[in-house]
Amino acid sequence: MNDSRFPRGVYGQGDEPDTRFTLANERTFLAWLRTSLALLAGAVAVHAPAVDLDLWARTAFSLVLLVASALAISQAWIRWRRAEVAMRTGQPLTGFAGPAVLAGVLGVLVVGVAIGVVVAAF
Repeated sequence: MNDSRFPRGVYGQGDEPDTRFTLANERTFLAWLRTSLALLAGAVAVHAPAVDLDLWARTAFSLVLLVASALAISQAWIRWRRAEVAMRTGQPLTGFAGPAVLAGVLGVLVVGVAIGVVVAAF
């Protein structure tokens, strides 16, 4: 066991799991990071002057997307760490609220955009 790997709190526990499981856990982590980058790109795009929205609406929608991006990053790390520790110690995998949290934040954004479209139409 190589205890010098980062984070030591994860790699210093239990036994080495099957490499396939570790790599699958890493792919899931990277997928969450990719989602976070897409949300960040959306925040930048929404805040661009070319988008035909009031400044306050562009700023609000951009901030919601930035929060969603930060949530995706934090959930990615939390999930990766918990899954890796569970595999190493032989414990069952813990629950993961990341998709529900992200869906809630994006749901708020969708409702906000819908309200903005209706208000702009009148």
